[in-house]
Amino acid sequence: MSPNAGSAAPKGIQQYIAARKGGPFQLTNAPYPEPGPNEICIRNRAVGLNPLDWKNLHLGMMVDTWPEIFGIDTAGVVEVAGKNVQGIKAGDAVMSLAGHGGRAGAFQDVTTVPANYACRKPAAWTFEQAASVPICYLTAVASIIKGLGLPLPHLKEPPKEKIPNLDDLASPITPGASQTQVKPPLLNSVLIIGGSSGVGGCAIQLLRDALPHLVIITTNSPAHDKKVTSLGATTCVDRNMKPDQIAKAVRDASPNGKGVDAMIDTVAGAMEGNKEIFGAFREGGPKLYSHVMTGAKMEAPDGVKAATVFGRMAFQTDGGGAAMTRLVDLVESGRFKLPLDIEVVGKGLGAIGGGLEKLRGGVSGTKLVVSL
Repeated sequence: MSPNAGSAAPKGIQQYIAARKGGPFQLTNAPYPEPGPNEICIRNRAVGLNPLDWKNLHLGMMVDTWPEIFGIDTAGVVEVAGKNVQGIKAGDAVMSLAGHGGRAGAFQDVTTVPANYACRKPAAWTFEQAASVPICYLTAVASIIKGLGLPLPHLKEPPKEKIPNLDDLASPITPGASQTQVKPPLLNSVLIIGGSSGVGGCAIQLLRDALPHLVIITTNSPAHDKKVTSLGATTCVDRNMKPDQIAKAVRDASPNGKGVDAMIDTVAGAMEGNKEIFGAFREGGPKLYSHVMTGAKMEAPDGVKAATVFGRMAFQTDGGGAAMTRLVDLVESGRFKLPLDIEVVGKGLGAIGGGLEKLRGGVSGTKLVVSL
């Protein structure tokens, strides 16, 4: 199957492969991929760099065999669409979640993914901006629906009924249960640990869109307060304080000073010696804790309803099959903005290795991207 009608398929592509744990990376040639009936081949124009990429490289966190191709965020142009694909065609500019390896990884010329992993690139965004969003957005969707049991109205198609006033509802649900079977939890306040992260910035906006009344408190560096509040946070708490001080500051900022109903932890901020942060929960509240998978072991206190979430879980939610498509609607209606500033760290596949080392060294409030 050729990428363009009437022309021969390219002889091959280049892949940026991690030869072994810890590297090095190698540029190698590979045949042009053939998409399955529900897949698309994307000519990558920009790729986002994520902590999972360097964790895979240096820790082998999600790697079964070596060599491997990393990269989980991309934006580019569709070259081939499988025979069953609808709504996306060759020539479309898209942004997409990529895979954890092989032909699905983003660190190569052409990435092959299920069509529902991709959506049209918003016209106002560059390829570099678009490549900064997919995994952060999908993880935020999963953290809210799967972790907190809260439905997101933008995923309803079409909304069959108005989402009820949460103040009038009864008992909280079991995190991860389908919202078609149970009622949403009582939520008047939430703490987002890591509000200036990509997932945090997306979660703030999705929660604000879903529950305009919600008190959203975040932990982040004070340098990012203005950015975080512009996305919809109510109050920011300095992440550099001691855990017990953070818990007190969060309680003080919560409704009636009683504590928060739920937490979304995007950076394992309540783990590994920081469990005093759980003291920010409201006594008698639902105590929902949505923990984004980072590799840290989750150990929540008794009485806390905890769930570990990751990005692909978004596709398993009610309406989640259209999660990427509906993101474009949010952007173009002005209800969703880029969660992070963008820094382009180089051009070409060969720039990825250096970019990952910069990311590993510590980056705050910024998404590193490589142009291709």
